Amino acid sequence: MTVQPRIADPRPMPSRQAARPAARAVSWPWLDRAGRLSRFKLAVFLLALAPGLWFTAAYALDRLGAKPLTAYLHAMGDWSVRFLILSLAITPMRRIANAPKLILVRRMLGLTALAYALFHFTLYIADQKFDLARVASEIIFRIYLTIGFAGLLGLVVLGITSTDGMIRRLGKAWPRLHRLVYPLTALALLHFFLQSKIDVSNPVYWSGLFLALMGWRLMHRFKVPTAPLPLLGLSVAAGLATAGLEALWYALATGVPASAVLSANLDFAYDVRPAWWVFATVILIVPLNLWQNRTASGGTGSAAKGSVGRPARA
Repeated sequence: MTVQPRIADPRPMPSRQAARPAARAVSWPWLDRAGRLSRFKLAVFLLALAPGLWFTAAYALDRLGAKPLTAYLHAMGDWSVRFLILSLAITPMRRIANAPKLILVRRMLGLTALAYALFHFTLYIADQKFDLARVASEIIFRIYLTIGFAGLLGLVVLGITSTDGMIRRLGKAWPRLHRLVYPLTALALLHFFLQSKIDVSNPVYWSGLFLALMGWRLMHRFKVPTAPLPLLGLSVAAGLATAGLEALWYALATGVPASAVLSANLDFAYDVRPAWWVFATVILIVPLNLWQNRTASGGTGSAAKGSVGRPARA
């Protein structure tokens, strides 16, 4: 019997790397990691765009008052701070409400805050007639602009290093670098205070929420359980800290006695002070956590374990 020799197939075998599907050149914010449409991410993306589109339309239609460009740039700065605080709220809320899906939009919210901050700065340059020498001089000699610009540079660094590739390259240094978001948020809030001048109700409110978020992180660090009673205590502490912050600011900035500002929190004839709004906002997480605990009590215990994923940084 004659054995036929085996003839090698002249066609090259496909390599494993060649067999892999090509990676997407662009990762759109409304897609999940598998490249599929995520309705949740799409909804958050559209909500992130909404303030910018609304104020852009209002500016184009001359609906922003006597100084439209000034109002436009201030609005973009305000929304940058708001989205920054929202990004910091993701980690606490996903644990308090046992909602691991929230982590999908944390990076999006952080980058949205950066985008609004960059747009805010661009509008400031336009307000200065694109005179870059004057812009640089103002940043150097006006302290509130120096603080704001320093915060902007820090956010740019965090934005550049927020990609998956940079997370892999930086390794253990990445979480340490991104903890800078806390002092950068404090800088952004200080800039908010300084440019608000007389009426600081908005920066006081958002600063109070920032204090509440940092308070939750302190509770988590010392292993205080995320339960209704400690969260109730957090809401009371956040309200009191907000009242104290407002009183301290007015005492330092205008000379108004702190006792007068604190007593104003108990007088509802004129308006409701930011401390009460902070308390009302934070206390909403108490029934949410209570409902989550009851829902999960007969389930898999996922509320106790939390979500699995990257180490949380906010």
